[in-house]
Amino acid sequence: MPTPGEDLLRCLRRQGFDRVHMDFVFCPAQIESFRRRFGHEDYETYFGLSHRKIEIPVKKNFTDGRTLYHREVLPEATVFDEYGIGHSKGSELAFHMTRMHHPLYGADINEVISYPYPEVDKSQLPDFLSKIKSIHKAGLATLGFMQMTVFEASWYLRSMEQLMMDMMTENEAGIILLDKITDFACSKAKAYAEAGIQILSLGDDIGTQTSLMMDTATWEKWLKPRLKKVIDTARKINPDILIFYHSCGYITPFVGSLIGTGVDIINPIQPECMSFDEVHEMYGSMVSFWGTLGTQQLLPYGSREEVMKTALARLEKCGRSGGIVIGPTHMVEPEVPWENLTAIVDAAREFEKGIGILL
Repeated sequence: MPTPGEDLLRCLRRQGFDRVHMDFVFCPAQIESFRRRFGHEDYETYFGLSHRKIEIPVKKNFTDGRTLYHREVLPEATVFDEYGIGHSKGSELAFHMTRMHHPLYGADINEVISYPYPEVDKSQLPDFLSKIKSIHKAGLATLGFMQMTVFEASWYLRSMEQLMMDMMTENEAGIILLDKITDFACSKAKAYAEAGIQILSLGDDIGTQTSLMMDTATWEKWLKPRLKKVIDTARKINPDILIFYHSCGYITPFVGSLIGTGVDIINPIQPECMSFDEVHEMYGSMVSFWGTLGTQQLLPYGSREEVMKTALARLEKCGRSGGIVIGPTHMVEPEVPWENLTAIVDAAREFEKGIGILL
């Protein structure tokens, strides 16, 4: 009998499965709520997830993030990620969300070239490899997380307004930035593939609530070739690595092109923005799905019965060959009741019984 991780990989290749696979990602407040409610520290183990997310160690190449900002006075409590992107606290209603500050906003070509971009921290790779081996030894699949792959990391650094203008006007500073970020993404993809990661999680938000974030021609010219370069880098080392791609919002017109770059799994198929049934009808034989249960409407405001009905419908649509990991489309926030989250688990077990899987 395959391990849970092996069965997940088989399911994602649409080769059948012996168990329904799920995923949950909880915000900090929801993790604390889980611990109080269930008396357990680890929700991934508690809910029987078949995979574990892991991030490759990355090294900052700056000492003081404030020195990267020449055109903005930052709030006192600003913190900096590995790119030097500043994050300051938003309103009280924003919970864990932050306001971003863009160090390359207004930067010229020389500033873009000389900027201290992060790099893979090779000194920490032995510990990273040890963690991967431990996860595989436990019978679980590994998912290497490197979302903010090209577009998002670039606009986080430069601002969305300016990067969009760069692409429209073919401004060399923006083009160089996209290439710098692509090179860094390729170095991470290479390290992940060499380490034996089985699923590589890429992603850039390219959709809005009701439309595309840019026209398809812009995406095809500026972002698709760079995404493909990242995927090809990983596949050159491990042809069997599965490529997961995340984008919020409406992305139906992009799905075919994403498959063409080598994407195997689309996440999250946000039902408030696009039709799962439509996308499955068009592409279900070519790509698998991860998520699909809406966190804007269904999970926070639907009934337990509605959640079970929707989850079962998704599983039935994909059928016995698999091709779906069922779960929330996004990080679960505090307004989602636990009854609706456990309904996903119950739907999975009910589906397993209905098709005769004995666990």
